[in-house]
Amino acid sequence: MIRKILIANRGEIAVRIIRACRDLNISPVAVYSEADATAVHVSLCDEAVCIGPAPSIQSYLDIAKIIAAAKKTNADAIHPGYGFLAENADFAASVNEAGLTFIGPGVEAMRVMGSKTSARSAALAAGVPIVPGTVEALNSLVGAEVTAKRFGYPVMLKASAGGGGKGMRLVTSPSELRSAFDNAKSEAASAFGDSAIYLEKAIERPRHIEIQIVADTHGNVVHLGERECSIQRRHQKVVEECPSPISDAELRGQMGAAAVKLTKAVNYVGAGTVEFLVADATREFYFLEMNTRLQVEHPVTELVTGIDIVREQITVADGAPLSFTQEQVQWTGHAIECRVYAEDPDNNFFPSPGKINHLRVRNGPGIRDDSGVRLNSEVSIHYDPMISKLAAWGRTREEAIGRLRRALDEYEVGGIKTTLPFFRGIVRDEEFIAGRLDTGFIVRFNQRRETARASASERAGLQMQRDLAIIAAALHYARLQKEASAQRATLVSQSRWKISGRAALFDQKKPMSGRNRKLRK
Repeated sequence: MIRKILIANRGEIAVRIIRACRDLNISPVAVYSEADATAVHVSLCDEAVCIGPAPSIQSYLDIAKIIAAAKKTNADAIHPGYGFLAENADFAASVNEAGLTFIGPGVEAMRVMGSKTSARSAALAAGVPIVPGTVEALNSLVGAEVTAKRFGYPVMLKASAGGGGKGMRLVTSPSELRSAFDNAKSEAASAFGDSAIYLEKAIERPRHIEIQIVADTHGNVVHLGERECSIQRRHQKVVEECPSPISDAELRGQMGAAAVKLTKAVNYVGAGTVEFLVADATREFYFLEMNTRLQVEHPVTELVTGIDIVREQITVADGAPLSFTQEQVQWTGHAIECRVYAEDPDNNFFPSPGKINHLRVRNGPGIRDDSGVRLNSEVSIHYDPMISKLAAWGRTREEAIGRLRRALDEYEVGGIKTTLPFFRGIVRDEEFIAGRLDTGFIVRFNQRRETARASASERAGLQMQRDLAIIAAALHYARLQKEASAQRATLVSQSRWKISGRAALFDQKKPMSGRNRKLRK
């Protein structure tokens, strides 16, 4: 029985796992770097072990230190969360060798699906459609040129060993290939320690839709439906929703069946995500990759299905069967999530580290906020700048959007820049409201914003011109009125003088009465 879990992560996902542990009466153990000594996840655990300096390579990525911390606290299992070592097969193997339970898939399944090229081969073998491209790593630029010519431009170069947009380049013409090839290999080597890249045909304006699966050690594999993840910046998701606006029961069934087939083919256990590109016009879908871990965006699936995915991860790792069958999975309502980052959206999403000196998070009906920070928390330069994941559930997509709009308007973070203003614009964007989404959405959204700003500036300029014209006309009118008033005053003055003179003259000429004549005599 798992009675104590060491959480090999930090931030909001560590907090999320701690809550699942509490629900299962399991004792959570935290690890932390020196920079995270006062972090939220540390304060919420029963025990905490410092594993090194701030740089992740010396702390959260140090396998030996994490296993030593687990042994020191007598933990039974290790949950990797996502990021850091979550998809590292060597880490999973080391955990198993230490006599601990790794809360995730088996090592072999991680190795097969952790490499994008071997995952594509596995999908082909299982009869799951893949994006046209190579199933082996490219050996040379010449090989890339030949392959790109065969499939036709545009093409995508991708790192075999990773994700998150790193080592990924869109190539639209032969002249761009050399530079993209060198940059993709260099970035892949830096990010994943593996420079291998492969090539895919670029699908024009695709939707990025993923299927959540959960599998146990008893042969049960169930899918929890799809998530729409098309709103991305630099190939990283920032807004996700469940279900997809394009999906219906038929498409969900087809994609779910393909995901289950592939999961069974590689003997996968635990929670995972099978990702697809979907052509919006034809609704054809192609296997993209499999994430062998818990996904950042799992809350929207939990809100719609009512299933605690983290809890299932833990109980499955402990040998229990899934607590539900495929027939019992129901999708109720709609949920949308925004990843709130400490980034400046007006400066190309540049990181904005620093101390949070003001924080106001509002909840209300249908709102869920998964956060790893509090007032006076420090957003470090050493780690992912995510502050929280704000999700809204509604009976319909329209209601979910309305609730998310309200929650975003009430959400306040001071001391740093955040992506909150960016999301407030998205949830009011006509294309988003209509569900017209694809992986190029943010580029077009920014273009619409710039056009709107230019139009607003132009309107402001025209209004200023009109205001100036009105002011000038008013001043001119006032001057004319002043001149006219002066003329009237002059005329009035002259008229009074003439009237007085005429009156005096009249008095002289007027005949005198008898009495007056006598007086004059």
